[in-house]
Order: sequence, then C-alpha cells, then structure tokens
Amino acid sequence: MLYVIHFLEGIIERLGVIARYSLLALVLLVASNVLLRYFFSISPVPLQEFEWHLISPIALLGISYALKHRADVRVDVFYDRFSLKGRALVDLIGALMTIAIGAAIAWLGLSYTEQSWQLMEGSPDPGGLPYRYLLKAFIPLGFAALALQGVADCLRALLVLSGKPVDGDLEREVTP
Repeated sequence: MLYVIHFLEGIIERLGVIARYSLLALVLLVASNVLLRYFFSISPVPLQEFEWHLISPIALLGISYALKHRADVRVDVFYDRFSLKGRALVDLIGALMTIAIGAAIAWLGLSYTEQSWQLMEGSPDPGGLPYRYLLKAFIPLGFAALALQGVADCLRALLVLSGKPVDGDLEREVTP
C-alpha cells in the first residue's frame, strides 16, 4: 500500500510543479503587463488573456497539491482531541468524499471539455488567444488529480486503522 500511496502522491507532486511554475509565470506576466501599460501605453489583448489561461492550471492542479501538503482549510476543533484511530476514521470519511466529488466533477467535465475540443474553441475577443479548449482540459485533469489524492489519503487512513506502522511521511496528518 505504501508504494501505491507514494506513486499517487508522486503524480500530485509533479502536477504541483506545473502549478507552481504557472504561478511564477503569472506573476511575471502581470508585472510585464503593468509595465507595458503604464510606461509604454501598450496593452496587448493576448497577454491579458494569457493571465487568465495561467489561472486554470494554478487553481485546478493546485487543489490536489494543496490537499497533499495539508495546506487546505481545516477546522480541527474536535479532530485534535480524537485518538489516532479516530482521526484516521475521520480522514477516511473525508478521503472517500474527496474521491466521490473529484471523480464526479472530472466525469462531468469530460463532455464539456470534449465539446470545446471539437469546436476548437478560442477567445471571442478580437486578437484573443485561440486555444481556450486547452484550458478546459484542466477541469477533468484537476479533479481527477483530486480524486487520486483522495485515494492516497484513503489508503493512508486504512493503514492507520489496520494498525500497520507508518513511516514519518505518513504520520504528517495523524500525529497529535
């Protein structure tokens, strides 16, 4: 089970790298657009649209990456008082819900994305970017990644519930 957990979280880590580099590119692009606008009175539409294009991988790939690193918002009023197995049970329930929601939205997003690809959807704005369909591909990909992280969390919780020893990496979410 440890191998599967590490394999799945390795995928999430790689997707997180894409999200991080997209964020860096977004910061540089916004700064460039501001400089162009205020110092040279130039405001290229494609560059402005590209800002929105970069938000898609940041948000949709960053969700599973944030969940893996426990950077999500949690309310631990009762959770911290539970025993190790009690916390693992809560984590298991949360992971199962994450799998269900991630898989459902990924599945529902497939037809939406497929339609956009068939139309080769682009920007409706004159001078805009022609590859809007590529952005929409991040919807099923991002939520499938969320479901994969849910599977890793589910397996981790099952390990704890079964009383198997967990290495230091796995104790990150279940230690008091």
